[in-house]
Amino acid sequence: MKKILLVGESWISNATHYKGWDQFSSTTFHLGAEQLINSIDSTQFEIEYMTSHEAAEKFPSKISDLQKYSSIILSDIGSNTILLHPKVWIEGETFVNRLKLIKDYVQLGGSFLMVGGYLSFQGINGTARYKGTPIEEILPVNILPYDDRIEIPEGFNITIKKEDHEILLGLSGSWPPLLGLNEVVPSSTSKTIISTPESVGSHPLLVIGEYGSGKTMAWTSDIGPHWVSKEFLSWDGYTVLWNQILKWLVV
Repeated sequence: MKKILLVGESWISNATHYKGWDQFSSTTFHLGAEQLINSIDSTQFEIEYMTSHEAAEKFPSKISDLQKYSSIILSDIGSNTILLHPKVWIEGETFVNRLKLIKDYVQLGGSFLMVGGYLSFQGINGTARYKGTPIEEILPVNILPYDDRIEIPEGFNITIKKEDHEILLGLSGSWPPLLGLNEVVPSSTSKTIISTPESVGSHPLLVIGEYGSGKTMAWTSDIGPHWVSKEFLSWDGYTVLWNQILKWLVV
């Protein structure tokens, strides 16, 4: 059984409701990775799901704790959450740089995946801020220094670049549409497995590479709504794709 740490993919929404003279507020908590977790082969993989609000304090701060996992996945969580442990943010103390810790983990043989989203890569309004960090050093892509989202509300179908790659086994034929992604630039030593079609810029969607003794991957779209359409989520290939992505990362 391979243990994987998935960090992020949660958010809290606060709304104010106005009804004539009166108003009240409500707060809701949302999870974005449940579809993925329900799709994985639990006989092969165990996913520990660390939500965004937990990660600032609970993300591992020792290399030995990171090495308990076969892979680390960051999905839709900005760099500040990993950098600003409460010891730093609240108490003004020094603390280990956990982005550097991830880099060390991969260099020593771990694997790492960044999944796209509004707080991935550089993110909405540049808020995710992974440009120039140790995470960019290990990724198989270069991050742009500004808001890197590409919204494609009409949807796009993917272009396969490496048909014989093990991640794509059993996934021939037409794929359902995706609705957006983060724009990145593949590094010179990486392999682009899937991209957007030429009509929407031939942007990389699934890119793999190596760093030190470890493996790295970028999936530049989401793992759930809104960039992953309802049709994509209900497609049998969604389960096949993500199980084969995880297998590549941990084998």
